[in-house]
Amino acid sequence: MSGSSLGSVSVVVPVYNEEVTVPLLVARLERVLEGTARPYEIILVDDGSRDGSLALMRQLADRNPSRIRVVELSRNFGQHPALLAGFSIVSGDAIVTIDADLQNPPEEIPKLLALTDQGFDVVGGVRAERHDSIFRRGVSSAVNRVIGALTGIRMRDYGCMLRAYSREIVDLINRTEEHSTFLPALAQTFSRRPTEVVVAHAPRAAGESRYSAYRLIRLGFDLMTGFSMVPLQVVTLLGFATALGGVGFGIYLLVRRFILLRVSEAEGVFTLFALAFVVLGVVMAAIGIVGEYVGRIYLEVRGRPRYLVRRIYGQAGAPLRVADPGPGGAAGRG
Repeated sequence: MSGSSLGSVSVVVPVYNEEVTVPLLVARLERVLEGTARPYEIILVDDGSRDGSLALMRQLADRNPSRIRVVELSRNFGQHPALLAGFSIVSGDAIVTIDADLQNPPEEIPKLLALTDQGFDVVGGVRAERHDSIFRRGVSSAVNRVIGALTGIRMRDYGCMLRAYSREIVDLINRTEEHSTFLPALAQTFSRRPTEVVVAHAPRAAGESRYSAYRLIRLGFDLMTGFSMVPLQVVTLLGFATALGGVGFGIYLLVRRFILLRVSEAEGVFTLFALAFVVLGVVMAAIGIVGEYVGRIYLEVRGRPRYLVRRIYGQAGAPLRVADPGPGGAAGRG
């Protein structure tokens, strides 16, 4: 950390089929980080890309091995396992995560670092004006509200990956062994002093979002079952309420038939159909939610690794160094 009183920073970028944006992203990251006068490193995690992303990242690491490192995973594991792979080798005092699609402008990183300097251990980005489809924004907003209500974790924007964490938080994350987790929410549970900051959001530079509606809903289930028991409790209460409703309705039918002497066979059949649909709906929902929890237990019991690193490119263990201040400066590039 020589040559700077500011803490060092590691930027972790999960990459999957982003050969168009990766060179642009790295160039902008270098420009921004050099402007902060902090020691820094950029860790690019190739999450099983099938295009030329890995080759481009290796070229970038060869050009600047002391600043840029590339982690090649054996296959596609997903965004959060890729981030965990990057976290396992970070050297910085502050760790920033950012997507590779340039929708999170690297120029917003100093905002996050300014807050980590003030002692905030988790800094979440909140996208000011999202450049996504109306459907995507709607689904994301619904997921945010439901997850906040069920888990009690208050985050305004779960989907923004432009975030900063203290080294202490990342060390705690690295010590967890959960197979399926959501890093922003996990970090929030460890944090003593979290905060959020509004950041810009740009249109996607190329390609399409990897998060379909199904994956967003899937993410919602992971969050619910990974951080809360509320879904099980809600289904249990709903089951009791349905059972009590059934008992009450049975009493009503007895009174109607034997005391009021009002009998309508057709009416009774349709009523039973309605009750059957309600009960079956509750049962199916309960089985589905219990299945989610059992599935998580199954993943943990199998004990398979969350990610597998094939190779790391770049200079391992290189000390983080301050940006070159120009001719006559004391610090130089590695």
